[in-house]
Amino acid sequence: MQDAEHFDVVIVGAGFAGLYLLHRLRGQGMSAVALEAADGVGGTWYWNRYPGARCDVESMQYSYSFDEELQQEWRWSERFATQPEILRYANHVADRFDLRRDIRFNTRVSGAEFDAGRDRWTVRTEQGGTFTGRFCVMATGCLSSTRLPEFPGLESFRGKTYHTGQWPHGGVDFTGQRVGVVGTGSSAIQAIPVIAEQAEHLFVFQRTPNFSIPAHNRPIDEAYERSWKDRYAERRQQARQMRTGIDYPINQASALELEKAERDRVYEERWQLGSTSFMAAFSDLITDRAANETAAEFVRRKIRSLVHDPAVAELLCPDNHPIGTKRICVDTGYYQTFNRDNVTLVNLREGGIEAITPTGLRTAKAEYELDSIVFATGFDAMTGTLLAMDIRGSGGRTLAEAWEAGPVTYLGLMVAGFPNLFTVTGPGSPSVLSNMIVSIEQHVEWITDAMAYLRRQGLTRIEATEQAQEDWVRHANEVAHRTLYPQANSWYMGVNIPGKPQVFMPYIGGVGTYRQICEEVAAEGYRGFALSGASSAAAAE
Repeated sequence: MQDAEHFDVVIVGAGFAGLYLLHRLRGQGMSAVALEAADGVGGTWYWNRYPGARCDVESMQYSYSFDEELQQEWRWSERFATQPEILRYANHVADRFDLRRDIRFNTRVSGAEFDAGRDRWTVRTEQGGTFTGRFCVMATGCLSSTRLPEFPGLESFRGKTYHTGQWPHGGVDFTGQRVGVVGTGSSAIQAIPVIAEQAEHLFVFQRTPNFSIPAHNRPIDEAYERSWKDRYAERRQQARQMRTGIDYPINQASALELEKAERDRVYEERWQLGSTSFMAAFSDLITDRAANETAAEFVRRKIRSLVHDPAVAELLCPDNHPIGTKRICVDTGYYQTFNRDNVTLVNLREGGIEAITPTGLRTAKAEYELDSIVFATGFDAMTGTLLAMDIRGSGGRTLAEAWEAGPVTYLGLMVAGFPNLFTVTGPGSPSVLSNMIVSIEQHVEWITDAMAYLRRQGLTRIEATEQAQEDWVRHANEVAHRTLYPQANSWYMGVNIPGKPQVFMPYIGGVGTYRQICEEVAAEGYRGFALSGASSAAAAE
């Protein structure tokens, strides 16, 4: 075993959270190392290189706000940036702030253990390295553990298989191939139109259709860029107060206040605007089922108008969940793709996938000969990566034991019984319901401010109390059940992972509300956290 390396902070992950943590901690004079399984920075944007991959938040907002020169100098080419451009941005940030010297690439963490006698974490890697730190920060991302269903016969397939979340870096050429895409979630909806243009024939295997809004993507012109850069401070502040962390126009009216023609005019404006802002067309779309249904039916009518075959159109119309209760998708030509002669939609509700065969895929209804299969089957979201590591807190209790009945946290930042261990955008925070960059920045700043506070006070430990955690979990559940979100069988609830406890994981109270709560907790001397250490008397003063 290698000799342990010692730091103030050990960070797991070098995506957007890990990069900002390194920069921020360096500015506070704290030593830190980021351990990254990949051979480059970027996190989810390093791994998700599937055809058509792009962000569903506008580029001008899906970017760091912590450095004015950075946000003024970087120029995005499109309204919704592609994966390669976002990855270039992440690399630019790493180079601009000289962050790579504090990152250990090709280093996958296997476990972490808290030493209560020294108030330090020991972090071990699969490569045999050992790192210790006063604090450990899990910047592992919410969508970083890919999920591949256990289809019988998968190993027998003689063609090539791919997962959208683990795409080959050299790309894939599907020219002349019969390709199957399993899944119709966000990744599939982006990939299907691009694969259809290459493949000889594309079979889309759909169990549950999803709502998708057109991106109306376009190159960024100077006037649009200036509308952001001339008012960045103001617009960023506005975004931080929004429910989603995205600055877009919100209509405070109820969908049920208007006559159908006027209501549809509002929806049409949002459809033409594009993106997830569609769900801000009216104030009650996520709380009132009747209001929600007006939006859902508008989108279904759009699908029927875009897809020429009425039977195929109906199969693409979602009917088992309120619109927006699964993350609404943003697409470029998705529904129109099913008008192509070389695209076939296979309805798995009539008979699911029974097996992967040596030559393709067999459902209960038919067998399909395929050269390649693309699994767009999602992730073990929010908890999968954390639970894949052997994380042990006070008394050796594992995180898996603490989360046996579902993830519990205080503010999505800490778990009771795991002192000095922070989670960035963890369960119980807005995370995946928000603009992730906004939520990442807020968490990183809160965490590093807390560390600085402890140092000033001469303290060595911070830990969420059981009572604060219990109260927060109860509050988060109460807020969630005031909405329509729990009515959907979504990965927000963990239903895509067999045996995973079904708990609504993100905090739905909104980015602005959540931020205010976090600020109040800190202002009150970190209410709900137990602080202790070398001069614990200072904490009581």
